[in-house]
Amino acid sequence: MALPAPFDTAFAQVSRPWGLPWAAVGGAAPGAPRIIGGTGAGCIVGAERLPSDGLGWQAVRVSRNRHWGHPHLLEAIRGLAARVTAAGLPALWVGDMGQPRGGPLPYGHASHQAGLDVDIWLDINPKRGLAAAQREDVRVPSVVLPGGDAVDPARWRTGHARLVQLAAETPGVDRVLVNAAIKQELCRTSPGAAWLRRVRPWWGHDEHLHLRLRCPPGQDECVDIAPPPPGDGCDATLAWWFSAEARAPAPRPPRPPQPPRLPAACAAVLRAP
Repeated sequence: MALPAPFDTAFAQVSRPWGLPWAAVGGAAPGAPRIIGGTGAGCIVGAERLPSDGLGWQAVRVSRNRHWGHPHLLEAIRGLAARVTAAGLPALWVGDMGQPRGGPLPYGHASHQAGLDVDIWLDINPKRGLAAAQREDVRVPSVVLPGGDAVDPARWRTGHARLVQLAAETPGVDRVLVNAAIKQELCRTSPGAAWLRRVRPWWGHDEHLHLRLRCPPGQDECVDIAPPPPGDGCDATLAWWFSAEARAPAPRPPRPPQPPRLPAACAAVLRAP
């Protein structure tokens, strides 16, 4: 079976010097919200910043300045937080979204470039209000057993499954990336559920989920990736993730890794005052 098309590469922690100029910009490019390109090679005008605190969420590692996105993403986060609260679950830890003008990141994700991605920590413990500085080193344990064969029964709870479901049912969602063992557990407990189509396995993602939106209406320069295939995904495509091929050591990336080919219009976004 061929490797899945990448959303975040297995080499996310390599240094990317071409991302430094984008990370150095402190604020959004002025103008109406405009996504140029896609999540793996793109940028954004008119991004908005998610407040550090809101009804049902607390942003973590705010010093990274990665809590920016298209207004539809902020609306999606607020809606998810409201539904999580209504379901009786604790507030969300909201991790990385994107940089003020999108673009490649100097470390971390290979995606998160177009204002449509957000990481939500898989932490369903009650959270006391913490100052932003106290959230700089938030650490959440994996909910997957060492080796990745299954979720950890000592940590996995029905609340985790409910959180993933609520994320996958977010209006406008394209997909939710989770560890293959988490997808496997959801297939066991909710086979055939319509929302499972949007829950896709990916390397890592054993302590957080990655929610990605489709291109919002009217964003003609925004580029979507192919939608998930039909069905709940509880089939041979999931079984592959537990195969010897999937678990073979990953190939080494090119040295140095190559920068993404951004749309030409992104150069003006980066230079804008």
